[in-house]
Amino acid sequence: MNHLTEAIVKFDAANAKDPNKVTNALGNLEPKELYHARLMTAWIKRLVPEPSEPLLLAARCQHIRRWEVPRKSFPAGRAGYLKWRQGMRHFHAEKAAEIMAEVGYEDVEIERVNELNLKINPKSDPECQALEDALCLTFLEVQFSSFAPTQSEEKMIGILQKSWKKMSPAGHAWAMKLPMTEQGRALLAKALAG
Repeated sequence: MNHLTEAIVKFDAANAKDPNKVTNALGNLEPKELYHARLMTAWIKRLVPEPSEPLLLAARCQHIRRWEVPRKSFPAGRAGYLKWRQGMRHFHAEKAAEIMAEVGYEDVEIERVNELNLKINPKSDPECQALEDALCLTFLEVQFSSFAPTQSEEKMIGILQKSWKKMSPAGHAWAMKLPMTEQGRALLAKALAG
């Protein structure tokens, strides 16, 4: 087994322990972070014709073991959310680095995956941008329709606008092709008009 395959098997085994379940595209219950990691990988393969090994690894471990540090463990509000999100980037990078070292990756390879996970240069690094696109597209594909009804229209428009700004033109083109509910499509139209 090569390093890439072995790392992905270990990333998936870690995410398979997620107690939070979601219904996947086949209608089966699956651990949430495992399902999202697979979707991230699929999006990277659509966005980048020949993705590098570090990019594939970063996509697969983007939210590794995320459930272990719940959002509610940080203060409510935007400041608490931003602190949690920043902390999670480092948590994910650390957990991914541990697995990569276990399977034999060199420090330089681990550092590159960390750079991508930490989003060091999102606008000047094409791989980092592809990862950002994949994250936003995964959100729009599988989380948006269930998340939108739990938020005010104003908040959802703001979330969509922030997500849209993070995406590349290629990401925008894929997003416009995604199937959405009527409400979702209307919210996206308002976000893009505003």
